[in-house]
Amino acid sequence: MWDSTIVNMILEGILQTIYMSVVSTFLGYVLGLPMGILLTISDVNGLKPNPILYKILDVVSNLVRSVPFLILLILLIPFTRLVVGKSYGSTATIVPLVISAAPYIARMVEASLKEVDAGVIEAAKSMGASNAQIVFKVLLVEARTSLITNATIALGTVFGYSAMAGTVGGGGLGDIAVRYGYYRYETDIMIVTVILLIVLFQIFQNSGMAIAKKFDHKK
Repeated sequence: MWDSTIVNMILEGILQTIYMSVVSTFLGYVLGLPMGILLTISDVNGLKPNPILYKILDVVSNLVRSVPFLILLILLIPFTRLVVGKSYGSTATIVPLVISAAPYIARMVEASLKEVDAGVIEAAKSMGASNAQIVFKVLLVEARTSLITNATIALGTVFGYSAMAGTVGGGGLGDIAVRYGYYRYETDIMIVTVILLIVLFQIFQNSGMAIAKKFDHKK
């Protein structure tokens, strides 16, 4: 049987993993949602086409998304240390998680908004709605189910990244799995952390999909 120290460590790992995943996804949306909206409205078929702005956002998004997370995490160590004062631990891991997630989220937001029926947008224009009104009262409202579904997917992706961060002392269950399961060959701890990661992932995904279904006005 495990002593209380190991049990407390695993419980702390669970809380750190949830903390990193939820906070990073939220902050990722704080950056990614406006970026996704700008990508949508500045596109050639958008509400206010702006090829230069779209190209800049497109390049930034593609550049960040093309870098594997572990490499990005290492590259951002100086910036992370500048922001939070250290480059290890759950709080420090949030910095690269947010930077990695934001462009990914922006692309999903763009895809969701572009799924909105063009007829609905034209109807809003014919009634004299401004671009801002169309964005906030038409696009975001009509795409809310898709946005929630994509937020769930983003949370799952960030969750996976947070576990990967354990290889460089990122904290959470991933860190425990690496330190005890890999370096110390304690297979029982490795198995438990993997099971807990699977359970947490399923809880996140099922909860998000249930919320999306609840807000699906088409059903």
